[in-house]
Amino acid sequence: MPKSSALFAVCFVAGLLGALVSSLALWACGEWGISTLIGVKIAPQLKESWLYPRLIFGGLWGLGYFFTVGIPRYRRHWARKGLWFSLIPSAVALFYLYPYVEHKGLGGFDLGMLTPLLVVVINLIWGMFTGFFTRLFWGR
Repeated sequence: MPKSSALFAVCFVAGLLGALVSSLALWACGEWGISTLIGVKIAPQLKESWLYPRLIFGGLWGLGYFFTVGIPRYRRHWARKGLWFSLIPSAVALFYLYPYVEHKGLGGFDLGMLTPLLVVVINLIWGMFTGFFTRLFWGR
Protein backbone atom coordinates (compact mmCIF):
# COMPACT_ATOMS: atom_id res chain seq x y z
CA MET A 1 0.00 0.00 0.00
CA PRO A 2 1.47 3.39 -0.93
CA LYS A 3 2.30 5.67 1.96
CA SER A 4 -0.28 8.29 1.03
CA SER A 5 -3.02 5.65 0.95
CA ALA A 6 -1.94 4.42 4.36
CA LEU A 7 -2.02 7.95 5.76
CA PHE A 8 -5.48 8.41 4.20
CA ALA A 9 -6.71 5.37 6.15
CA VAL A 10 -4.96 6.55 9.32
CA CYS A 11 -6.68 9.93 9.04
CA PHE A 12 -10.08 8.23 8.73
CA VAL A 13 -9.47 6.12 11.82
CA ALA A 14 -8.06 9.09 13.74
CA GLY A 15 -11.12 11.17 12.80
CA LEU A 16 -13.35 8.34 13.97
CA LEU A 17 -11.53 8.12 17.31
CA GLY A 18 -11.57 11.92 17.63
CA ALA A 19 -15.33 11.78 17.10
CA LEU A 20 -15.61 9.15 19.82
CA VAL A 21 -13.75 11.35 22.31
CA SER A 22 -15.70 14.50 21.37
CA SER A 23 -19.02 12.63 21.47
CA LEU A 24 -18.23 11.33 24.93
CA ALA A 25 -17.32 14.88 25.97
CA LEU A 26 -20.64 16.19 24.62
CA TRP A 27 -22.54 13.39 26.37
CA ALA A 28 -20.67 14.15 29.62
CA CYS A 29 -21.61 17.84 29.32
CA GLY A 30 -25.26 16.84 29.12
CA GLU A 31 -25.03 14.13 31.75
CA TRP A 32 -23.22 16.29 34.31
CA GLY A 33 -25.47 19.30 33.70
CA ILE A 34 -22.83 21.53 32.13
CA SER A 35 -25.03 22.16 29.09
CA THR A 36 -27.95 23.13 31.30
CA LEU A 37 -25.70 25.32 33.42
CA ILE A 38 -24.67 27.40 30.40
CA GLY A 39 -28.22 27.47 29.06
CA VAL A 40 -27.82 25.11 26.09
CA LYS A 41 -30.48 22.49 25.40
CA ILE A 42 -28.11 19.80 24.14
CA ALA A 43 -28.09 16.71 26.35
CA PRO A 44 -27.83 13.60 24.15
CA GLN A 45 -28.43 10.07 25.37
CA LEU A 46 -25.49 7.73 24.86
CA LYS A 47 -27.15 5.39 22.36
CA GLU A 48 -25.90 3.64 19.27
CA SER A 49 -28.34 5.55 17.07
CA TRP A 50 -26.78 8.82 18.25
CA LEU A 51 -23.15 7.70 18.40
CA TYR A 52 -22.66 5.77 15.15
CA PRO A 53 -23.47 8.59 12.71
CA ARG A 54 -21.17 10.91 14.67
CA LEU A 55 -18.35 8.36 14.37
CA ILE A 56 -18.83 7.97 10.62
CA PHE A 57 -18.97 11.72 10.02
CA GLY A 58 -15.91 12.15 12.25
CA GLY A 59 -14.06 9.68 10.05
CA LEU A 60 -15.20 11.49 6.91
CA TRP A 61 -14.01 14.81 8.32
CA GLY A 62 -10.76 12.99 9.11
CA LEU A 63 -10.42 12.36 5.37
CA GLY A 64 -10.65 16.11 4.90
CA TYR A 65 -7.95 16.52 7.54
CA PHE A 66 -5.75 14.31 5.37
CA PHE A 67 -5.37 17.18 2.89
CA THR A 68 -3.64 19.28 5.56
CA VAL A 69 -1.03 16.61 6.33
CA GLY A 70 -0.97 14.53 3.12
CA ILE A 71 2.09 16.19 1.58
CA PRO A 72 5.27 14.97 3.34
CA ARG A 73 6.77 18.42 3.89
CA TYR A 74 3.59 19.52 5.73
CA ARG A 75 3.67 16.65 8.23
CA ARG A 76 4.28 18.57 11.42
CA HIS A 77 2.12 20.30 14.01
CA TRP A 78 -0.49 17.57 13.64
CA ALA A 79 -2.67 18.58 16.59
CA ARG A 80 -2.49 22.28 15.73
CA LYS A 81 -3.64 21.53 12.19
CA GLY A 82 -6.43 19.44 13.66
CA LEU A 83 -7.53 22.38 15.79
CA TRP A 84 -7.57 24.71 12.79
CA PHE A 85 -9.33 22.16 10.60
CA SER A 86 -12.02 21.60 13.26
CA LEU A 87 -13.34 25.09 12.52
CA ILE A 88 -14.71 23.77 9.20
CA PRO A 89 -17.08 21.19 10.76
CA SER A 90 -18.06 23.84 13.31
CA ALA A 91 -19.00 26.25 10.53
CA VAL A 92 -20.95 23.54 8.70
CA ALA A 93 -22.88 22.68 11.86
CA LEU A 94 -23.60 26.29 12.82
CA PHE A 95 -24.39 27.71 9.38
CA TYR A 96 -25.92 24.73 7.57
CA LEU A 97 -27.03 21.87 9.84
CA TYR A 98 -28.71 23.85 12.62
CA PRO A 99 -30.54 26.39 10.46
CA TYR A 100 -31.51 24.27 7.44
CA VAL A 101 -31.54 20.62 8.53
CA GLU A 102 -32.61 20.79 12.17
CA HIS A 103 -34.45 24.16 11.97
CA LYS A 104 -32.86 25.46 15.18
CA GLY A 105 -31.97 28.91 13.87
CA LEU A 106 -28.72 30.30 12.54
CA GLY A 107 -25.95 29.11 14.82
CA GLY A 108 -28.38 26.92 16.73
CA PHE A 109 -29.48 29.88 18.86
CA ASP A 110 -32.87 28.25 19.42
CA LEU A 111 -31.03 25.76 21.63
CA GLY A 112 -29.42 28.51 23.72
CA MET A 113 -27.25 31.57 23.30
CA LEU A 114 -24.01 29.69 24.02
CA THR A 115 -24.70 26.88 21.54
CA PRO A 116 -22.04 28.14 19.09
CA LEU A 117 -19.45 28.12 21.88
CA LEU A 118 -20.32 24.54 22.86
CA VAL A 119 -20.23 23.39 19.23
CA VAL A 120 -16.84 25.01 18.63
CA VAL A 121 -15.37 23.57 21.85
CA ILE A 122 -16.62 20.06 21.06
CA ASN A 123 -15.20 20.30 17.55
CA LEU A 124 -11.90 21.61 18.91
CA ILE A 125 -11.77 18.45 21.04
CA TRP A 126 -12.38 16.44 17.85
CA GLY A 127 -9.60 18.29 16.02
CA MET A 128 -7.06 17.98 18.80
CA PHE A 129 -7.62 14.25 19.20
CA THR A 130 -7.73 13.65 15.45
CA GLY A 131 -4.32 15.29 15.15
CA PHE A 132 -3.05 13.42 18.18
CA PHE A 133 -4.23 10.01 16.96
CA THR A 134 -2.97 10.63 13.43
CA ARG A 135 0.47 11.47 14.77
CA LEU A 136 0.36 8.55 17.17
CA PHE A 137 -0.57 6.01 14.47
CA TRP A 138 1.63 7.46 11.74
CA GLY A 139 4.83 7.69 13.78
CA ARG A 140 7.87 9.48 12.45
